[in-house]
Amino acid sequence: MIASSEPSIQGPLPAFFYFALSGENSIILDPFNQPVQFLKPYPIRVFSWTLPGHGEGLKDTDAMKVWYESWASGKDPIEPFIETSLKNIDQLIKEGKVDPEKMVVGGLSRGGYAACRLASVESRLKHIVGFAPLVSPARLDEFQGKVFQPLEDYIDQLTDKSLWFSIGNLDTRVNTDSVYQFVRKLTDRNFENGNRSPQVSLTIKPSIGYKGHGTAPETFKEGVLWLAKQFNLQERS
Repeated sequence: MIASSEPSIQGPLPAFFYFALSGENSIILDPFNQPVQFLKPYPIRVFSWTLPGHGEGLKDTDAMKVWYESWASGKDPIEPFIETSLKNIDQLIKEGKVDPEKMVVGGLSRGGYAACRLASVESRLKHIVGFAPLVSPARLDEFQGKVFQPLEDYIDQLTDKSLWFSIGNLDTRVNTDSVYQFVRKLTDRNFENGNRSPQVSLTIKPSIGYKGHGTAPETFKEGVLWLAKQFNLQERS
């Protein structure tokens, strides 16, 4: 099921595919939906669908255990999500709701990880936004140091993207240093490939919330302003 927040405008529009929890809660549940709220003045449609480990009958707090158990059993929990995502994007384009030349993908925490994995296989997703993004699942308590598919494994597939990340300066949940190291390596790989001005940004803010893993409203707004700038979107009067 595709959840959405759409302005009352006809025809294809730029789209933001945003992931945080279930599709519906990513759109309607505060504070997870703050990027959706900040985008309401702009001519853009926001869509979401459910992340692995979320949804009916599942506890959001157990999602990373679900991911770990899936990887530990030899199954990538993100692959079914990517398959569903590609079908949903094609469907929305076919329905005339989305301009295929103006699409952004992003997410909060684990949603940032899923967004990057999706962008790594979908060439039409050229812009990525990540709020306190998970980049290395091994850093989570649930994984006990066991390594399964950090985003570093996908750097080559992400070098042609523009990216904006934010992270708290002492995030002990997804680990601030991990996020910095990923952004550093992605920037270096861009430079190695001849791009002397990689469009890769990382904003480091004072940490808030549990384990320093919160995101302040003003940080969500900064990400939205960056997103809007990619397509020269102006607020509607």
